[in-house]
Amino acid sequence: MIHKLELKTEHLHRSFDHSYKPILTINSGDTVQLTTPDIQWGYSQSKDEPKITFDSREQEDVKGHPIIGPVEIKGAKRGMVLEIRTNDLIPGWYGTNWAGGVKAWQNDQLGITNEEKIQLDWKLNAKTMTGTTQIGGRELHIGLNPFMGLMGVAPAEPGLHMTPPPRRVGGNIDCKELVRGSSLFLPIEVDGALFSVGDGHAAQGDGEVSGTAIEAPMDLVDLTLTVHENMSLNMPRAWTPSGWITFGFDEDLNKATATALDEMVQLMQNLYNVKKTEATAFASTVVDLRITQVVNGVKGAHAVLPHGAIR
Repeated sequence: MIHKLELKTEHLHRSFDHSYKPILTINSGDTVQLTTPDIQWGYSQSKDEPKITFDSREQEDVKGHPIIGPVEIKGAKRGMVLEIRTNDLIPGWYGTNWAGGVKAWQNDQLGITNEEKIQLDWKLNAKTMTGTTQIGGRELHIGLNPFMGLMGVAPAEPGLHMTPPPRRVGGNIDCKELVRGSSLFLPIEVDGALFSVGDGHAAQGDGEVSGTAIEAPMDLVDLTLTVHENMSLNMPRAWTPSGWITFGFDEDLNKATATALDEMVQLMQNLYNVKKTEATAFASTVVDLRITQVVNGVKGAHAVLPHGAIR
């Protein structure tokens, strides 16, 4: 079954809390179609229409990403795994990103914390999948590679949880590999899973080095949510068009990288029925380690096992 969610304040929140009531209850294997606002809680369907600004129905006294949810999946239990299959993503007609001018780790390191904040306004074309902006008196163009920066289920720990840091149950992962045709697998900590999604990105490099991707509304987000009863995970994992991906999150990038690597080695042990030392040796020949993002307080690393690398 396909469920369509309207973009409105009643469907939005800006934090995770397993006490939030679901806005929709679905069966495992159902598809949800929705529209997401931009990072500033606004949405405009076309350049000829004014931007509408939304708010969180929960009225949390914190700053956070606008996320839609939670969606409850029948039969989802703690210890199971939720698969989020991204069937389609259509970015809106505009996007924005920023650099400098605020206190942030990357700005301090680059010496641009006290520089004037710069904003790039992008015109996006979903048909040609290209983005255009003006910088340095010139018009520059890039190819778009849309993905959702934030997909997560509710943590078991009671209370309000901020959206920026990625965590065991997902959240603001900001991995550019989670494009159309990819599946993100998340460990479930509470009954019903309570899935939420937001933070559309039209394009981003590994690291999200300025602190923002091309932050854009999504005219269409098409997701299929499936519960796997006989699967268990310690951390998020993904199957993407480019390969298998494992993740690690920590304030210390070394520790995040170690977790991503350990998760990948364990995956390869299961895929090829080999010892951990053998899997590690094989990993050194084909696995890529990448920095997912360094700007969310908790840093992210991911390991990629390309399809066809081992035959």
